[in-house]
Amino acid sequence: MKVNKVLAVAGSVCCLLLASLAFVGWSSPDVQAALPSFGAQGPPSFADLSEHVKHAVVNISTTQVLKENPMQPFFSPHSPFREFFGDEFFKRFFGDTPHGEMKTQALGSGLIMDEEGLILTNNHVVEKADEIKIKIESGKEYDAKVVGRDPKTDLALIRVTPDSAFPKPARLGNSDNIRVGDWVMAVGNPFGLGHTVTAGIISAKGRVIGAGPYDDFLQTDAAINPGNSGGPLFNMNGEVVGINTAIVAQGQGIGFAIPINVAKDILAQLKSGKVIRGWLGVMIQDITPELAQSFGIKETKGVIVADVVADGPADKAELKRGDVVVKFNGKEVENSPSLSRMVAATAPNTAVTISVLRDGKPREIKVTIGTMPDEVAEPPAVKKESAWGLTVQNLTPELAQRFGWSEGEKGVVISGIQPGSPGAEAKLRTGDLIKEVNRHKIQNLRDYKQALEKTKKGESLLLLVKRGENTFYVALKPPKS
Repeated sequence: MKVNKVLAVAGSVCCLLLASLAFVGWSSPDVQAALPSFGAQGPPSFADLSEHVKHAVVNISTTQVLKENPMQPFFSPHSPFREFFGDEFFKRFFGDTPHGEMKTQALGSGLIMDEEGLILTNNHVVEKADEIKIKIESGKEYDAKVVGRDPKTDLALIRVTPDSAFPKPARLGNSDNIRVGDWVMAVGNPFGLGHTVTAGIISAKGRVIGAGPYDDFLQTDAAINPGNSGGPLFNMNGEVVGINTAIVAQGQGIGFAIPINVAKDILAQLKSGKVIRGWLGVMIQDITPELAQSFGIKETKGVIVADVVADGPADKAELKRGDVVVKFNGKEVENSPSLSRMVAATAPNTAVTISVLRDGKPREIKVTIGTMPDEVAEPPAVKKESAWGLTVQNLTPELAQRFGWSEGEKGVVISGIQPGSPGAEAKLRTGDLIKEVNRHKIQNLRDYKQALEKTKKGESLLLLVKRGENTFYVALKPPKS
């Protein structure tokens, strides 16, 4: 009996071993072929890569002089705090406090771009600095000056006077080639802890996070903290693919980097001290499913021209409100940020072809790109109207004065919005001016009511709304019966 039990156990063990071997080492050739080799992409150590690239990363410290000390009310001789605690308390814990200006300091990172002393960093690292110092890996410090800044992409170029100890520049890669899932390594100065290395992968591309008009961020789970701003994001070949710039404070493993190709596009202009962008002269908005249905479009790709700036490049080329832009010089337009980036990257006075859908029919329009004005005011927000939870009125002189509309404006003004209504869900506001209903011009309350009467039950309502200087389309969902 004992022998039989031993044999039975031995047989079971053999079966388990064979099964394990079959699972680990004897998988079919097809399965083995499907598994990628991670040898080149995910090394067992990042030490060699770190040694190869970290010399090109610098720590940046800035000093800003505030003309008035924000703590002055607490330190003034007649301050109730000083009277309560006494002079000795303040001297013991705060020392001799200045009565005039105050210095504040901040930290960041940068990337050596050439042997002439040019360093790339974030604009927000240096924009308010009165004094900039950079420290290289060896610990040596240099004074730096701003060469050029671009707040819209949050990039800046600073310069130091290099010497024989100044490190060699980094190699720039092609951020268009980076893929989601690729390994990356960040090097920077988080919390003042110089030359810190963190690793992760590319989590997403083309992120729009509301940082500026040309958002196109790489998202990574490589740890990025305050002080990393302006530092490089390397691929596994030691090439810079991004400039670390932002984190989500509430999240973990969510950091953002500006693609290095964005920096390449404006590098020459940063060296000259001024960035000049192309300008089309339109206000655009993304296509929602409701707008697509109202415009008779099958897809939500492309952007709708909500308004055209008078005498701008688009106006002169006869681009019209309601046109749906689907291609810019042969490149597909996915959404508003993509078109904004394409136009901005186009040199002024360049002739381009814009493919649009006008009333559902394809059309090509030749436009000569202009120069973006130095100061473009952010358009105010827009409001909504009547019948679908909206109360509207003719634009009387009193209402025009109340809501800031000029005498020549036509349309009906929203004077009330019912909570929970289609108008409220569309985020219309009191004071918004309705210019069109279902692509028909509205000049007064009678036009508005007639347009509503023609709207079939179950259909959405397409409004052209003006708010301040901004004009845009909004599609109201059919009211619930």
